[in-house]
Amino acid sequence: MTQVLALANQKGGVGKTTTSVNLAASLAATKRKVLLIDLDPQGNATMGVGIDKNALQETFCDVLLSGLEVHQCVHTLENIGIDLLPSNADMTAAEVELMRSKGSETRLKEAIAPIKDEYEFVLIDCPPALNMLTLNALVASDGVIIPMQCEYYALEGLTALMETINHVRSSVNPKLEIEGLLRTMFDPRNTLSNDVSAQLIEHFGDKVYRTIVPRNVRLAEAPSHGLPALLYEKTSTGALAYLALAGEMLRRNSRNYAAHTHTGATV
Repeated sequence: MTQVLALANQKGGVGKTTTSVNLAASLAATKRKVLLIDLDPQGNATMGVGIDKNALQETFCDVLLSGLEVHQCVHTLENIGIDLLPSNADMTAAEVELMRSKGSETRLKEAIAPIKDEYEFVLIDCPPALNMLTLNALVASDGVIIPMQCEYYALEGLTALMETINHVRSSVNPKLEIEGLLRTMFDPRNTLSNDVSAQLIEHFGDKVYRTIVPRNVRLAEAPSHGLPALLYEKTSTGALAYLALAGEMLRRNSRNYAAHTHTGATV
């Protein structure tokens, strides 16, 4: 069964694209079939897996706006083991058009419907804004992964994101859940980081992933080589953290599936 997950946080620079690319690669390393959707006009996820965003003939924008069939836009990245729906600055036009069109919040969900079931995981890298593109991602998704730094302003931004998620859940996508909160660029020597981390666990409990992504030079360097950290430097702490996150997600899914099956059997 396919799990569609939006990686969202309206605050920039929190490791959202880094998480999208590296989690996709890590899930692929466990032999899962993964589709990564770059929904950000900056196209950083596209560049981060080695695709020149400026040389693209078609992007996911053409699927959303021009009726291009989605399979015509898919790039198969054999070195990483994932498929990609790429993006570049053209996606800004998609956002403008979606804002003008009535009922356009389901456009992404409808666009990926023909190929969704070919994958076990569909990861959507959202832009750093609570805009129409992010709304489309939330409508199309089963869950939201929220990468965040443990700093004061992160908590403030989290409130607005939670309100948006609750609005989407109550209006158009009742199945939408918070899949998990991921602490990124974490420095355990920083008192504020530890304080914010403790507050997250207090408020969100086991929705906070046990896995913590540390600050890591290799994670920062890898995108300039068009590679996830797993292929750039597989023994780096960053690469190992995302492998651990993939493992934690798969274990959670197994437990949830077992619990669901058991409940169904006893009813």
